[in-house]
Amino acid sequence: MAAPSYFTPQKAKPSRPVRRFTLEQANSALPLVKRIVADIVAAHATASSHRQVLESVSGTKETNAAQRDLDASIDRLEQLVDELSGVGVELKDYETGLVDFVGRHDGRDVYLCWKLGEERITHWHELNAGFAGRKPVSTLREKA
Repeated sequence: MAAPSYFTPQKAKPSRPVRRFTLEQANSALPLVKRIVADIVAAHATASSHRQVLESVSGTKETNAAQRDLDASIDRLEQLVDELSGVGVELKDYETGLVDFVGRHDGRDVYLCWKLGEERITHWHELNAGFAGRKPVSTLREKA
């Protein structure tokens, strides 16, 4: 899922080198990733709620306060997404907490796919396949 229309970063961030994870490393990172992703999902819900309030009070004296609340919630969401990116994980869906870790299969980059609520990483997919193309990690060949 693309970023919500009201989620517009203020400036372009420099790109980070790609961090590649083995399946073991990605699963070891999950305790931290779970906390960040849970916060992202909650912050996204808060921002969406603030957006609805802003739309409902548009043109009234409550507009400025509603805009401040929305701006603060978007700032928080940006901080959390930056924190997740700093770990080396790519956020794919704000609402479900879907993320990908870059891994390796047969000598090429693939995504190790995880979603909030899952205990561990159980699937992977090609970079262009998306969630629908997930395959069980039992078929993953990290060594080429």
